[in-house]
Parts: sequence; C-alpha cells; structure tokens
Amino acid sequence: MPTELQNQFREAMAQVATPVSVVTTVADGQPYGSTVSAFASLSMEPPMVLVSLFRTSGLLPAIRSSGRFGLNILGSAHSRLATGFATRRRPSEKFAGVPWMMDEGLPRLTGAPGWVACDVWQEVDGGDHTVLFGLVRGADTSGGEPLTYHLRSYGTHRMLPRTDASLTLMWALEA
Repeated sequence: MPTELQNQFREAMAQVATPVSVVTTVADGQPYGSTVSAFASLSMEPPMVLVSLFRTSGLLPAIRSSGRFGLNILGSAHSRLATGFATRRRPSEKFAGVPWMMDEGLPRLTGAPGWVACDVWQEVDGGDHTVLFGLVRGADTSGGEPLTYHLRSYGTHRMLPRTDASLTLMWALEA
C-alpha cells in the first residue's frame, strides 16, 4: 500500500506534462515495445538520450540482450497506440495491427513524428526503475504535434504565437 509521501509525490508528478514514446527493440527475431513517459535528451556531444523502464518490464531483458533500443516519439493522434503498448501483453500482441518497419535494425512505428535509434551506453538502477543511457546512432523526424501525458490523460501541445519576448528568451538560451 502506498505511503502518504508516495501518494503526494504521484500527485505532484501528475502536474508535469511529459512526452510519450514507445521504446522498441528486437531480441531473437521478436519485436518488443513498451510505452514510456520518462525519457529526455541527455547530451549533444556525443548525442545521447535517457529512458526509464520499470525494473520488471518485459522489455528490459530484450534490450539487455540486443544492446540497442529505438525511441518512437508519438504524435497527438497516437493515444491508442500508447495505450496498447502500455499494457502487459505478449510482444506479438502489442505489434498486431500496428504499422511498423525495421530502421537501423530496430522496430520503428510508422507515422511517429520522431525517431531515435540508440546503442545502450550505460544502465543505472533508480529505485523501482532502471535508467538506460542511449548513445544515438540515428535520428529522424516527420513533424506533427506531440502526444503528451498530463494529469493521467493524453493530450497534446500546440505552439503559442511567438512574441518579441519569447524570441529574446530563445536567443538567450541558445547563446
């Protein structure tokens, strides 16, 4: 049973809008995938990302076996896809009826606005999760609004009109 602190932490984290992606790999010729909302870019030199998976995830042993993973960054029309890959079904059931192809030797979901192919660089225990640091080997985009997870539901983000103040802030951040 969750403690009061765990419940408070869960509520606080529900306030954070996170991007939604499906992490994929292939092991023994079988595609594996799982929905995650805990991923981030980590480094530009060299290009790296991090993803966080439950330690009991069926995807984790498959990634350990292959040493690689793909990050399919989902778009606003992919909430059903996200839900399907979030369930604890057999890998073959998760991919049934889902258009995908092999890219960089990894399963890439057709129509995902963002794609990143990685080699596992390092693995770190983090409580009930394992954090994987991925060295980027390939990346591609096709555009579109992102799928986000906020207050325990899927949504999207739309750009606000840019103002002179927001352009100034962007220039300051890039400097």
